[in-house]
Amino acid sequence: MSPHTIAVVDDAPEVRALLRTRLRLTGVLTVVAEGGTGYDAVAIAAEHRPDLMLLDASMPGLGGLDAIEQVREASPATRVVLYSGFSEEGLESRALELGAAAFVQKSDRVDEVVDALTALTGEAPEPPSGGDARAPGPDAPRGEEQILGEHVERFRAVFDQAAIGMGTLTLTGQIVRANAALVRLLDATAESAVGLALLDAVPAADRDAVTFALATAVQESVARVEHRLAGTERLVTSTIAAVRDSQQRPLYLLLQSQDVTAQRTTERALVESEERFRLLVESVTDYAIFMLDPEGRIASWNRGAERLKGYTADEILGQHFRTFYTDAARASRHPESELAAATRDGRYQEEGWRVRKDGTLFWANVVLTALRDARGDLVGFAKVTRDVTAQRRASLDLERSASELADANSDLSAANVRLGAAAEERAHVLAITAHELRSPIAVVGGAASTLARHWAQLEDAKRADLLASVASSAEQMRRMLHELLLAARLDAGAVRSARDVVRVRPVLEDAVARSRAAEPGAGDVEVDCADDLELLTDAEQLCQVATNYLTNAARYGAAPVVVRAGVEEGRLQVLVEDRGPGVPDGVVGHLFDEMFLRGGSRRGTGLGLYIVQRLAHALGGEAWYERDDGLTRFGVTLPLGR
Repeated sequence: MSPHTIAVVDDAPEVRALLRTRLRLTGVLTVVAEGGTGYDAVAIAAEHRPDLMLLDASMPGLGGLDAIEQVREASPATRVVLYSGFSEEGLESRALELGAAAFVQKSDRVDEVVDALTALTGEAPEPPSGGDARAPGPDAPRGEEQILGEHVERFRAVFDQAAIGMGTLTLTGQIVRANAALVRLLDATAESAVGLALLDAVPAADRDAVTFALATAVQESVARVEHRLAGTERLVTSTIAAVRDSQQRPLYLLLQSQDVTAQRTTERALVESEERFRLLVESVTDYAIFMLDPEGRIASWNRGAERLKGYTADEILGQHFRTFYTDAARASRHPESELAAATRDGRYQEEGWRVRKDGTLFWANVVLTALRDARGDLVGFAKVTRDVTAQRRASLDLERSASELADANSDLSAANVRLGAAAEERAHVLAITAHELRSPIAVVGGAASTLARHWAQLEDAKRADLLASVASSAEQMRRMLHELLLAARLDAGAVRSARDVVRVRPVLEDAVARSRAAEPGAGDVEVDCADDLELLTDAEQLCQVATNYLTNAARYGAAPVVVRAGVEEGRLQVLVEDRGPGVPDGVVGHLFDEMFLRGGSRRGTGLGLYIVQRLAHALGGEAWYERDDGLTRFGVTLPLGR
């Protein structure tokens, strides 16, 4: 009986030594070559063409599974036997599928491996010749049970039942055993998972990272890598650990994989949400929004803060927020008291003067909020500041108008005492005035309230419209107040007329401008007056007469409107004519009476024509009205005074 040849390829030298000795003792098998990697196996097959080759499943460089086909190509007659400590049935099937003649599982007893190999030759081993044939040879460095026991898979029971994906890999990353969780994660079957290279389960973009993790695990015992799974958007965190023998040589790799798709999606959503919030805060320009540390030093700065306060982030970060307060506020430690109030109550709000970088003041609405962590410890403050100077100015204007109206009412009351016969008329004047003031007061109050409460929700254009309506209504109230005061002073004889040489045309042009401001929607007005026409009179009172006539024409007349001035029969005649319907015949005789429009359709106080008549008298002239050839004319005739 001539011995059959065999090559033993295992990366553990002591295992090879033990098997070499025991196989020689059988008298059936002769070890003709040994190797420690799959590459060695291919070279041995090509050179020695042994009858059998025992291949370890897990070896560095090229594992046994990957080497089977290459060995068969190099030596087709060689029967390859794959052996491993892994007990997964799928591994045996995969080995046979790749061309192995048999699969042998590593055991605590070397006899079982030797018996399986000799059985493949079809010959019985020689009987022992003295001593224990099963005792290890002199070149076996350690007891067989200890050596092979280190190469038997550990923890089999918990492996299959683990909730996370677990697998055992060859040192080159081929799956030789997979639990149910890993099979589900790979979207594979138990059979197709065995023999699958981990690199084939990940997309090309992630393969370098996984390759590096495999190499790191072999060299340094453990590595972690996050990667996707091929063909999906699923994210997996894989931990790869090397299982080593007593000589600290890697035997195989343990893979633990966990699906972190939901976790990463949540984390990404949180990061995106935080980024959107950061961008929102940074892009806000109407509000100064910034953070303070617990001591009040500025920790963040948005564009609104830079625009409102004038400091760039580089200039102000790290500075104490007392920088924005007046000297008096700093001296009284008001900023520190704000921090104390916010710390105590959670939130502090006030309005007051603040100082810009250039030293100018603005009226600010300030909200300071204390920020605490999950344990309740103070970590800082959030501060929101907005400029409400315009709203405060509108409110003060309203208060001032109310005060002026009260003063006017007082003046009117005094005039009523002096003119007892006109007491009833004055009461009616006040009633009409109060009625007419309701609309502009309502506009001012409503606009100011809307701006104060909803400033942040309003677009810039809407804020501008509301502020314009406040200004317009305030102007309307000022005009009405002026008319009331002028009428009261005229009645009381308190109006005195100056006597200056006045060029008439500039006075009329000024009146056109004033009437256009009072009635913005009015059309153009033609001025017909010689440039050199002069008059000895009071320029302001003459302008008031023309302004009242032009305003009346804009409200009740029709274009075209012309203001004319010229000398007629030695007297100056100023008139305003338009194409309007004129005045009903029944009221012509009362046009210049005080409040002649009471009860009718009117705008303003109704004192305009009454004031014209009184001013005309004060200037030594007379006011008049006529309707002729489709034209409505309101005029005043004055002495030239020269």
